[in-house]
Amino acid sequence: MKEPFKSGFVTIIGRPNVGKSTLMNQLIGQKISIMSNKPQTTRNRIQTIITTEQGQIIFIDTPGIHEARHKLGNYMNETAVSTLNEVDIVLWLVEPDKKIGKGDSYIIERLKNVSTRVILVINKIDTIEKPEILEVMNAYKDKYDFAEIIPVSALKIENVDAITNAIFKYLEEGPQFFPEDMITDQPERQLVAELIREKALKLLQQEIPHGIAVVIDQMKDREGQNIIDIDATIVCEKDSHKGMIIGKHGEMLKKIGSMARRDMESLLGTKVNLKIWVKIKKDWRDSDFLLRNFGYSHNKIQ
Repeated sequence: MKEPFKSGFVTIIGRPNVGKSTLMNQLIGQKISIMSNKPQTTRNRIQTIITTEQGQIIFIDTPGIHEARHKLGNYMNETAVSTLNEVDIVLWLVEPDKKIGKGDSYIIERLKNVSTRVILVINKIDTIEKPEILEVMNAYKDKYDFAEIIPVSALKIENVDAITNAIFKYLEEGPQFFPEDMITDQPERQLVAELIREKALKLLQQEIPHGIAVVIDQMKDREGQNIIDIDATIVCEKDSHKGMIIGKHGEMLKKIGSMARRDMESLLGTKVNLKIWVKIKKDWRDSDFLLRNFGYSHNKIQ
């Protein structure tokens, strides 16, 4: 007898820089969420989809929960926390620390008000000795009643399949929400903008990337040719930041554009002609109007 088709929504939460986007990309088997070693890389909910014979899992990658210093920070926290009671399973990603810090203690307190089943994923186990993994699991087990505790290394793709298996174990029979060949609900414009922001995160100094947004002004196929013309604007907050983004003789902006273009061509499967401008919008992260304008608005799931 054929097993019933299961489906459901799973949100991935955790402090900034614990590897949520890396894990999401490994689960999907393709790069959708941007990655960097700087916190607060993910700003929006990103829905990605796994469809197998067992069923369909819709993952929602959220911004890292952190102490907010401006309206963008508040938006990011609200985006992360608001999903907890809307989904079927919460996947909480932590680093392998035996002592639970202030940030994770804060998340535990928020989870106590949530009725959704929680699976704890201890990431980066490749950074500690195997006997220490059990100590970390025991430290968290005493703080909350988790449905499962799964140690993994998203970077080394170690034990990642156990997460998918655990999720299907707890999901109920349900419909197929998305076509089986669809892996994200993100529009191409959003993915392209995020690729530019990812390269800026990698190449620019620590304080600059959090003060930038990327807007796609134009994206269209060139008639009769296998090429897409993309015009984009990097928005920053200060005159000094604009100079650093452009760089001496425009070298930094060229480097950002060149790296982003290569990933865009891989994503879109065609040649890309990319042009990038830089504009200043002072304190945009504290402007409700500009936050909405740059795509940071609260959207309900499905």
